[in-house]
Amino acid sequence: MASKNRRLANNPQTLHQQLLKLWKRGQSELCEVRNSEIHGRGVYAAQAIAGGEKIIEYVGELIDKKKSERRGVAQQAKSEQTGDAAVYIFTLNKTYDIDGDVPWNTARLINHSCEPNCEAWIQGRRIFIHALRDISPGEELTFDYAFDVEHYQDHPCLCGRPNCVGYIVAREQWDELKRRLSEITTL
Repeated sequence: MASKNRRLANNPQTLHQQLLKLWKRGQSELCEVRNSEIHGRGVYAAQAIAGGEKIIEYVGELIDKKKSERRGVAQQAKSEQTGDAAVYIFTLNKTYDIDGDVPWNTARLINHSCEPNCEAWIQGRRIFIHALRDISPGEELTFDYAFDVEHYQDHPCLCGRPNCVGYIVAREQWDELKRRLSEITTL
């Protein structure tokens, strides 16, 4: 099997077809990339999107947790030095993550919001972004990154929504974040 995979990878036409399939999976006629007021670039609705509709797939390399941790630390360190976007690693399950740091992954540019209009649905080893509600053409697509409260200081939120909590933290941990922030202000 390994020798067959090497032969296929060494065939330029086959390799081109495989890359084209991967690129197509990371694209969608429902959205487009533009500059974002939230952060750098963002993904916007190119047309009206109905609530519940599948918008785009989050694509990338399937990696185990050990490799994910190493890459995440390295990407975070690089982003702190360069100011570039940080980590595009998406938790898939207990064993694997998807490293979406590939140019054909349009969904990696969807920004976080404390009041998101999208959510990620995991189906097997694939991740799809779905609309939580009807989305108007030109509206920026956002979802809740749901980071752990333990590292909230590393992830300030710039979504600008009325109910923004100031940090990218999972909604179920907002009360804990508010408790931690109140302890800081009372010192």
